Amino acid sequence: MSADASSRNDAPVLYALLAEFAAPEALLAAAHACRARYRDVDAYTPHAMEGLAEALGFERNRVPLLTLLGGIASGVGAYWLQWYSAVVDYPINAGGRPLHSWPAFIPPTFELTVLGAALAAFIGMLALNRLPRLHHPIFNAPDFDLASRNRYFIAIAASDPRFDAQATRAFLQTLRPLRVIEVPA
Repeated sequence: MSADASSRNDAPVLYALLAEFAAPEALLAAAHACRARYRDVDAYTPHAMEGLAEALGFERNRVPLLTLLGGIASGVGAYWLQWYSAVVDYPINAGGRPLHSWPAFIPPTFELTVLGAALAAFIGMLALNRLPRLHHPIFNAPDFDLASRNRYFIAIAASDPRFDAQATRAFLQTLRPLRVIEVPA
């Protein structure tokens, strides 16, 4: 093995470059600038910020669709289960009622529709956010715990096609952050 190959293997693998800001306005401006140049950009703030999701390029949310599909599937399943058990599997003629007595099937169908929609929304949100993720490389960044208190961070991932460590660091420095931090993978 050559000296070049061993030195490349010893170099720490970079997950992202992280820029720290003191004000939310600075982070929002940085998010617009970063998103214009890079695709794999994420921001971390101590509170929700108006316009940050749009600045980072979030356009669609699939949770409502998953909620609808979960509600429809559970509602149809609940109604079918009641119909099958009352009409096909175990028909009982009680008081001359028809076997398919749909008014009696509506309350359980409604309840199970709501339950299925809620479960689909919860599980869909977790799956789409790739949660639970017990460890993330960004947590190893120095002073990243300030993101839950009073600092604003923006990260450009090394997986971005336009990422170059030196050029990205220089670009982030032009945004006037408090500091730029290398996040090892």
